[in-house]
Amino acid sequence: MKKWLGKSLKHKLSLLIIIATMVPLLFLGLFSYNMAGGITEEKAKISGMNTLRQLEAYLVTMVKDVENMSLFLIGHSGVQSYLKSPERDSNYTQQTSIIFFLTNLAFSKEYIANIIIEPLGAKQPISHKSLIRSEFTDITEEIPDYYKWHPKWWSNVHRQWTSDGVRQVVTLARPIRSTDKYKPIGKVQINVDQAVIAYQVTQAALEKSGFVLLLDEHDRIIAGPPDMESNRPLSDFYPGMKLMEGPSGTLNYGEGTDKKTVLYKSVSDVNWKLVGIIPAAEYRSQNQYVLTLMAVAVTVAFLLVIILVVFLIQKITKPLSTLTKFLKNSSPEEPLPAIPVTTIDEVGQLVISYNRLSSRIVKLTEEVKLSESLKKEADMQALQVQINPHFLYNTLSSIQWLALMNKDSKIADMVGSLSDFLRFSLNNGQEYCAVRQEMEHVRNYVNIQSIRYPDKLIFHVYMDDRVRDLTMLKLLLQPLVENAMLHGILKREGPGTITINASCDEHGIHLMVEDDGIGMSEERLLWLRTQLEEHPVHVHEKERSSQGSYGLRNVNNRLRLHYGREAVLRIESTEGRGTVVMFTIPIGEDRSGIE
Repeated sequence: MKKWLGKSLKHKLSLLIIIATMVPLLFLGLFSYNMAGGITEEKAKISGMNTLRQLEAYLVTMVKDVENMSLFLIGHSGVQSYLKSPERDSNYTQQTSIIFFLTNLAFSKEYIANIIIEPLGAKQPISHKSLIRSEFTDITEEIPDYYKWHPKWWSNVHRQWTSDGVRQVVTLARPIRSTDKYKPIGKVQINVDQAVIAYQVTQAALEKSGFVLLLDEHDRIIAGPPDMESNRPLSDFYPGMKLMEGPSGTLNYGEGTDKKTVLYKSVSDVNWKLVGIIPAAEYRSQNQYVLTLMAVAVTVAFLLVIILVVFLIQKITKPLSTLTKFLKNSSPEEPLPAIPVTTIDEVGQLVISYNRLSSRIVKLTEEVKLSESLKKEADMQALQVQINPHFLYNTLSSIQWLALMNKDSKIADMVGSLSDFLRFSLNNGQEYCAVRQEMEHVRNYVNIQSIRYPDKLIFHVYMDDRVRDLTMLKLLLQPLVENAMLHGILKREGPGTITINASCDEHGIHLMVEDDGIGMSEERLLWLRTQLEEHPVHVHEKERSSQGSYGLRNVNNRLRLHYGREAVLRIESTEGRGTVVMFTIPIGEDRSGIE
């Protein structure tokens, strides 16, 4: 992977843009999925609460109907008369009348399992269905004074055997008091068929696998799914469930795949509670469609991003790839080819700069080739100057010894200076020398010219001790001294002076040749400066004699080729007062072959 990324800029940009695009896209998908899950869960809760409200309305109607029926029975004259009459005065006709009345009252109510009128004395209870056995236990057996503070009581689920068989019922019990003295004279029990309530509860649909429970005031099951036995506490099936506080609300039970959403709502006018339980798996199954849709959308977006990124990166990096290919396949010996510009953006500007650089490199290559050619030519010319006197050097050495043998000191001195002059010029073919050697070379030249032109030349050398052993290109000062003598001193009347100053500082070695000859006019000085500022060119032999100042241009060309443009000659001259030629070369050149 690292090698694949490091191989191409296109790979890096593509991967970076794809990651930068896909990470927010994936987060958006996950966020949307979670939002959809939350909305689905909230929708299920709202739907479940609506179902509980509808079931509550049915139960409230049934409870109120049963309670109103009990109130009607309490105030019925026949029931009051039967309960208030002594046991010996009871008759069969009166009982039959009450039974007929109870039967008619319960006939139209499918949820009424049985109605029982129970006297306080030894009289037999009256019911519209013959009562064989019952598991009903009144609340007064636990709390004797219960009815002093409560007008009625709803029992838990219990079994009752009648002439129709055994049934599970929930009983509404309340005391019967006489209408004249308000004393207890009996009790009424209206038994509600639990099967009817259970049918209504199980018909309430909560999603696919959700269900509803009806609990009593002690959270015991009154009605629910068939596999959940009635009259058992809810905690037997869901241990550790949080308390259901308030008239209604929601809470979560369990974690992970066993997580369930619990809805609850209290039934008005009775201490019952409707509880809806919805498995969280129902939400996940409903969110599967959303998850599939989000996966398809993310996949399509991912493919579109890849196609778009590849297209854009290819569009952007194509000029760079072309430039890389050109540079990789180009030969160092051949000019760099030009690349066509297709855009004007940053990449296009880079290609334009490359084309300009290519043209500049071609031009600089030609200039370097020309400079090297001129440098070789200048070196060959200097070498020619050294080689041409080689024969004369050997001959003059013999002449010097003959002059000494004939005791002609002047000839011997002149020939000796000339011999030393030629020896330095040869210098074993070395290009560089110490400053003191260059000065000695100039002295030999001046000594020869002084013998040739007696009483015409005065020569001074001022050299800093720090300069003596520093290195410089040889044969730079002698042409300047020769030019000063030929064009300045010899053309004036009387003797003239040539002075050489050599010093150094942090900028380099400063050398100056000054004469008090005839100088030159401003026009001639301007022309000479222009000639020296031009790029070094080859000068034909015919041009040397006609244009003059060949020595100055030769020295200037050698300085430029060996030391750069900063070391070229600088000339100051005043007509009738003399000329100053100066230049500066860097310090620290490590040259070999210095004697």
